[in-house]
Amino acid sequence: MRDFVEYLLTQIVTKPEEVEVTEDSQDGNVDIKIKVAPEDMGLVIGKEGKNIRSLRALAKAKAIRENVRVNIQLLESKEEQTE
Repeated sequence: MRDFVEYLLTQIVTKPEEVEVTEDSQDGNVDIKIKVAPEDMGLVIGKEGKNIRSLRALAKAKAIRENVRVNIQLLESKEEQTE
């Protein structure tokens, strides 16, 4: 699941080398946390949240095939939190 989400994100962002995707799975639940460059945050979220919503829908479809539940979180980078 992690590789799938990472691949989708690298196709969207302008700085694919700064994409960080971590996966934590337990008891049939998969938690995926995403970090991208601050300037790519808007691209990942998209207009009215459509891009992140679509990303979650695609991950959910893959999760159904794998018989697990998936939760995707978009985390703020450390640079944005200090400003």
